[in-house]
Amino acid sequence: MSVAIVPSQEAAPAGDAVPAAEAVDAAALVAEDARDFGAYARTGGWAFGLKVARSVRPGGQSAGETPKVSAKEFAELAGCSADRVMRYYKAWDKAADDGMVPHFEALSPGMEVELPDADVWLSYYTSRSSALTQRGEAITEAAEAEGIRPTKALEVAENPTALRAAILADPGTAEAARKALMDRLGEDPALRTELVRDIVRADDLKKAVAAESKAGDRVDYVRQIVEKGQVKTPAGQMIDAPAELREEAERHLSLIDELDDGEESGEWAREAYDTVRDMVAQTVQSDPELRVQERRAKFYSSLQKATKVFEELTFDDVDAAEEIRDIYEDDMVKRLEDLQQAIGACIAALRTATATPPAQEPTPSPATQADQVESLPDEWDAS
Repeated sequence: MSVAIVPSQEAAPAGDAVPAAEAVDAAALVAEDARDFGAYARTGGWAFGLKVARSVRPGGQSAGETPKVSAKEFAELAGCSADRVMRYYKAWDKAADDGMVPHFEALSPGMEVELPDADVWLSYYTSRSSALTQRGEAITEAAEAEGIRPTKALEVAENPTALRAAILADPGTAEAARKALMDRLGEDPALRTELVRDIVRADDLKKAVAAESKAGDRVDYVRQIVEKGQVKTPAGQMIDAPAELREEAERHLSLIDELDDGEESGEWAREAYDTVRDMVAQTVQSDPELRVQERRAKFYSSLQKATKVFEELTFDDVDAAEEIRDIYEDDMVKRLEDLQQAIGACIAALRTATATPPAQEPTPSPATQADQVESLPDEWDAS
């Protein structure tokens, strides 16, 4: 706000001494400014809050009950908005409820009271009207929990376009936004659902999620060897990991754990997984007994899958022979006959092998053996 200063008299000619009376008036003005400055330095916004509190009538009082004026009239006299006056008014009201300052009814125009320290003022006053809403209060609480001034957070919340621009232009802001979203997802199911939908709709993001998930599975496989001392074989058996295998897994895992947050772990995870998988296969092949168990487990795993598929090869849902004829093709019968021959040959081979069985420990039952086979990453099935 600019102030026009009108001299009471024409300026004295250069070199002339300032009249004594004028010097006294100037000294008084300087002293008054110094006192006002000192009061504000000690009390900050309290000094102006007091002016509002002792001059603006509280709600419920009519003009005839008090010499105070309304917030609108006070704002007109001050040359500012009524909203600004009310922010000081509400800050004083909150402080009065906490016993920091007198209530409005105890104050009258021109009254002086002892004011709290300047730093306390920021605990009650906000320079933004949005802080007075329920949304603003939530933002204020979150800002205080983070140890920052609420006005900064409120300013960002009031201008989402500016926030978007900062995220798009600055990697540091984008990273802060990402971490904030991740913290919020746990308590905001609606946001989590929308974010998942956005990812599914974007092919690049969907592929990235699949790649990260695959890398995570590979790291978990290596980590299990280190932490539990066990490893899963290609056929799904859990066996004790040899010492050299554990050492190699631990070496690869330490390299992955040392990666910075921004570094890609996919290639490291693939190398660790491939190395460990090769060592597991070598371990199986080098142990005759384990090799037999592995082939047995693999057979049962295939048998389980085949059984599940064959159970679906029925016409239980077809009511009449006419419907079967509608879907019939010669190739269906041919493939089923080939499967029948393959199964027959497999059964014959098993019966021949067991006609004169060698002395050995009892073979686990199909149910028992199947229970020992666990699911594997897709890479094992493809091998």
